[in-house]
Amino acid sequence: MTQTEKSLSAVLVSLGHFTHLTAEELAFLSAHTRRERYEGGGVLFLQDEPCHGMYVVESGLVRIFRVSPEGREQVLRLMRPGDAFNEVPIFDRGPNPASAQACVPTTVLAVEVDAVRCLLRSNPTVGEEALAYFATRLRHLVILVEDLSFRHVASRVARVLLQIERPAAGVGAGLDPGIILTQQELAALAGTAREVVARTLKEFVRVGIVRLDRGRIHVMDRDELERYAS
Repeated sequence: MTQTEKSLSAVLVSLGHFTHLTAEELAFLSAHTRRERYEGGGVLFLQDEPCHGMYVVESGLVRIFRVSPEGREQVLRLMRPGDAFNEVPIFDRGPNPASAQACVPTTVLAVEVDAVRCLLRSNPTVGEEALAYFATRLRHLVILVEDLSFRHVASRVARVLLQIERPAAGVGAGLDPGIILTQQELAALAGTAREVVARTLKEFVRVGIVRLDRGRIHVMDRDELERYAS
C-alpha cells in the first residue's frame, strides 16, 4: 500500500461503513478512492448528472441541495468531516439525487461506486453498516419533510438557529457553529424566501431573542427561541 493509500485508509476506516474491513479490503477500497480539494463555492457535482462516486468529507463543510425549475434552492443537509454522502446511486444505480457544493475550503474522498458495490457483495457486515448509516439519513429526510410541511417559517428559522447549540435532524442539520450565515443561506436551510427570513429576524430582534452584529446572529434568549421552534 502506498503512502497516499495509507492516508486515504485512515480516513475511510473512521467511517462506520468500513470499520470492519480486512487489510486487503481496505487496500482495495483505497486504490479506488481519490482525494479532491475545493475552494469555498466549488461544486462537487450536480443533481441529475451521472454519479461518479460516494463522497466522504475529510475537512471543510459541504451543502447538499436541490434546485427547483424556478431556481429556488432547498438545502437538504450540511456535511461535516466524517460524513458520507451520495450513497443513493450505489443502491438504485441512478443519477445524483442532489447537488453538492463546498461552503468553505474543503477536502473530500471520492470512492468509486463499483468498488463500494463490490464490497457490499463480498462483506455482509459492510452492507449492514451502510444500511444503518443510510437509515439515519432517511430519518433525517423524514423529519425535514415534517419541518417544511407542518411548521411555520418562524419555527423553522428558530430550529435552524438552534442547530448551532443543539444538533438535530431536520432543517439546518449539520450546521457548523463557526459559519456565518447570510439571510439567503438561512432561507435555503429553512425552506423559504430571503425576504421572509429578514422579516422573521427583525421580529426576533424586536422581542429580544437574537442580536444581529455584522452579519452574525447571536442568540440572546434560548428559552424563547425554543418556544418558537416547538
